This record gives sequence, structure tokens and C-alpha cells, in this order.
Amino acid sequence: MQLLDTITDKFSSANVVMKMIYITAFIFLISLLLNTVSFFFNSHGNFLINWFALSPNLDSFLSKPWTILSYGFLHDGFFHIIFNLLVLYYFGTLFLDYFNSKTFLNYYFLGILVGGIVFLLSYNFLPALKSRNALLVGASAGVMSILIGLATLIPNYAMRFQWIGFIKLKHVALFVVILDILQIPMGNAGGHLAHLGGALTGFLLTQYFPEKKSQKSKNVFFSRKNKENNLKTVYKSKKPVNSTFKKSEDQQKIDHILDKISKSGYEALSKEEKQFLFDFGKK
Repeated sequence: MQLLDTITDKFSSANVVMKMIYITAFIFLISLLLNTVSFFFNSHGNFLINWFALSPNLDSFLSKPWTILSYGFLHDGFFHIIFNLLVLYYFGTLFLDYFNSKTFLNYYFLGILVGGIVFLLSYNFLPALKSRNALLVGASAGVMSILIGLATLIPNYAMRFQWIGFIKLKHVALFVVILDILQIPMGNAGGHLAHLGGALTGFLLTQYFPEKKSQKSKNVFFSRKNKENNLKTVYKSKKPVNSTFKKSEDQQKIDHILDKISKSGYEALSKEEKQFLFDFGKK
């Protein structure tokens, strides 16, 4: 009981990203157990896969319409789920710096939904895929929606990768999209098309539905060249200021911080600099 209470407390106190990771990981463990039982007892396959994976067969889909979303909680292997959950953890956590939990769920599940629709359409209307049979599983479309939606909002946000250095978020997003496109002819075409459907969802939500944004503060931590457009409301004075006057001490510190972010990324800031930027954004 103590272990159960600890798990329950851990889940209750987690943010929405971690809750999604916990749920997906738990379902994966159940699926592994069912696969083991199926192997040793020659049963009729994995119950979760049979009832919750998305089939391109329209009759099968119409009899199990929930699979248009439930497939996003299933994964077909250890590396599949580890990759998705690691990406979801990193970019989902960053996503919550600019959006609230409700918006995260909107992006995530709409990405999965659109990815599933693209999968169904591709296998039923593309001649090259019509004769093939496949099942769609995995959270990749939802993860892509989060990643591309975030990259659309803060394209110049610099991230540090070990052994590589700093890479802008827009370049990471471009890389994963191109990678999916290149892999379409190599197999699992419907899955890669579903990923692209999730990516398109994230882009459109950020680009054309700005009212869905719910940023925690006015701070924008990505590029000096975006300072004028994105931070002008942060340190805009309520009274006219003569342009010949010297910049205030706070404004000089903001400029210094933005220069540092532009060169090395937000993570390069000291704890004091991060706190100053956060406090200044609330003024």
C-alpha cells in the first residue's frame, strides 16, 4: 500500500507532461506483459493492439472509432517508446514555459488525431499504399505537434547538444521533418505521413490560432534580433523618454542578457540572470 501511495502522490504532483509520460509508459508495460502471455499460451494476440491500434481498414475503424486517439498510447518496441518519451519530456517541458497545460493537451491530442486521419487517408486513397496492410501505433504525431508548434513560436531558441554545441530550434524541427520525408519510401510510409500530419498541426495551431497561446510571462528567451518585436512590452516605459537619455541600469542589463542568449542560448544564463529576466517580465 505504501508503494501505491507513493506512486499516486508522485503522479498527482507531476505536471501534465510527466503525467502523459507515466500513463504511456504504464500502458507499454501492460502491453509487454500481454505479449509475453500471448507468446507462452498461444493466445489470440495482444488485446491492447487488437482493440486500440489504428487500422487503415475503414470497416475496422468504424467499428472501433476510439482508435483514432488510442493508438497514440501504444508503442511497438523499447526504442520506439524511449525515443518518443525522451523527446516529449525535453520539448514538452520547454513547451510549458510558453503555454499552459490545457494548450499542451490541445496540441498533443490534435496532433495524434490529425496524424491518424492522414494515416487513414493515405492507405485508402494513395495507390502505392492501397494494397498494403499496417497498424499505426505511437505518440510520434503528438510529439511532432508539440515540437513543431514550439519551433514556430521560438524558432531561434538555442539548445545545447552534447558533442554538437548549440543548435537553433528551427533547425532541429527542419531536421526531423526532412528525416520523416526521406524515410517514406523506406517503409512504414503511413507512419511517417502521420508524423508529418502532427507536425502540420503544431505549425498551424501556433501560426494561425494565437489566441491559444498562454505564456507564463512576457519573457522571450531566444534571440537578440527578436528583442524589439517580442520584448518591447517588457521594458516599454509608460512615460515618454528622451532618446538622448542614457539607458537605465535595468535596460542595460536586459541588453547584456539578450546578447548572452543570442550567443550561447538561455541555458548559459546564471541563476541570478534568469531570475532577473523573469522578475523584470512581470513588471
